[in-house]
Order: sequence, then structure tokens, then C-alpha cells
Amino acid sequence: MKEIHFIINPISGSGKNSISEALILEYFPKSAFKICVFYTQYKNHATELVKNSIKRNPSIIVASGGDGTINEVASCLVGTTIALGVVPAGSGNGLASNLNIPLDTSQALALIKKGDHIKIDVGRVNENYFFSNSGIGFDAQVIKNYENSNERTITSYIKSSIKALKEYRSNESYYVCIDDKEIKCQPFMIFVSNSNELGYNLSLTPKASLNDGVFDVMVVSKISKFKILVFGFLMLFKKHENLKEVRFFAAKKVIVKNEKGLPFEYQLDGEVKQEETSRVDFKLLESALNVIC
Repeated sequence: MKEIHFIINPISGSGKNSISEALILEYFPKSAFKICVFYTQYKNHATELVKNSIKRNPSIIVASGGDGTINEVASCLVGTTIALGVVPAGSGNGLASNLNIPLDTSQALALIKKGDHIKIDVGRVNENYFFSNSGIGFDAQVIKNYENSNERTITSYIKSSIKALKEYRSNESYYVCIDDKEIKCQPFMIFVSNSNELGYNLSLTPKASLNDGVFDVMVVSKISKFKILVFGFLMLFKKHENLKEVRFFAAKKVIVKNEKGLPFEYQLDGEVKQEETSRVDFKLLESALNVIC
């Protein structure tokens, strides 16, 4: 009898997570499956729940929530034989979209029941895993503003972007080592991506793939506020690469160092992280996670 554990964030999607234990049992009857359902109650609770689940070695652990919940669950499954199932219930749903996992809860459950899975690459920043993208600079400030807002909508994301634009300063110098190539810049943004989706059907790295063995790295040097608006407009049509300040690289390893030795703030799968060190190391772990899709 296949054992499947569900880790559910009940307040994802502004409290509109529609998954329920009754619905789960419609797809996974007790006569054929051993089902355990757990609900998160606070930030990082999913990590605790997954670690306890792993001790029982289920075939699948399903994350139902937004990108933050999925990151917590998936981070614990890196390098294991347990497959990750995803029932998206957040606002952006970048990883789910890239994997073509349906946003409809019933369809996502049907996909998990079918059980087909692939191995995907995993990114690691120092000791933290990411599955979609990580960034330093403007996008981290946007996410910080978004986290501090009370809404999880595209409108709130736009407002957060406008606020970040008003606050924008780019005076810090960084050394960026991309595999064996080092560049020095005052970046508007350093974006390291494993997937081609940001969420909301937006993309900064449309050519990225979850299983091609490399990061897609975008470095945008210091630009004027007018050019930022142009960048945002071109991004809607996936034409931002036409700006001379935008450079793309493919790499397995990226190191970013602050010239003044100041600590870092960056976003990781849509959540802001802070480092006490003045250096962050991005490393790619090939085929390190089994995902049902």
C-alpha cells in the first residue's frame, strides 16, 4: 500500500487554499493508499513536518501552498528517493507553472495519483536550497516590499515594484564570478535562475530549464530609473535582453562578493534571506530532486 503524506499551508493564496482531507480521500481511498495529512501553523513549520514524515519513508510527500511552502518541503527531499508532489495554492506558483502542474486542485491531485515523475536540478545558495530562482538587488527589494504588504495579488506585486523603484539606489560594487569568469559591477540586479518562470506568467530567463545542468544567470548593470521602466516593459514581451546593460550567462557555479565586505540580502524562491557574510555561493546540484509532473 503506497504511503503519501500531505503538507498543507491552509492560509496560502490569501486563505483560499481549497484542498481538504475529504477531497484528498476521493482520489486516494483508504482501501488503496495510506494517507497522512498535516497542516502548517507557522513559518518554517513545514520543515518540521517533512522531517518527521521522512522518518516514515513515504513514497510521496505533497506540498500544498505557495512557493515558500513548496521550497520548505522540497528542501528536505533533496537527495532522497521520496518524490515531491505539488498542489499549487499560492499567488505566483512559479515552479508549478514551469512544470505544467495544473492550478486546479482536483487536476493536480489526479496528476499526483498518476505518479509520473522527473528529476530536476536544484540550486543552493550557501546552505539554502532554491528550485526556481534567487536574486540580489532590485528583485530582492521588490520581494521584501511584497512580503511586507497585506495582499498576495499581482496588483500588490506591481505596487511593491513601484515602491522599490522609488527607493532604488545602486552604489554598492560587487565582484561576480561566473564559473571561471569574473566581472566587477554596480548591479541593478544579479539573477540566478533554474526555471523559466517567475510566477504570474512573467519570466526574466525564458530559456532556462529545470534539468539542463546549468543556471541561467542574468546580470543587469547600474541603469537609470527611466531604463528600469523600459526594462520592465520589455520584460513583458521577453525582449529585455535587447538592453545593452543586460547580460546573460550559463554557469554551474556563481560567486558574488561585496567589495566593501558588507552582508547580503537576497531573495530565494520569493522569500527574502539575509547573510552575515559578504559572499554568497550559488551551486547547481544536477538531478537532485524527484518531482511528480
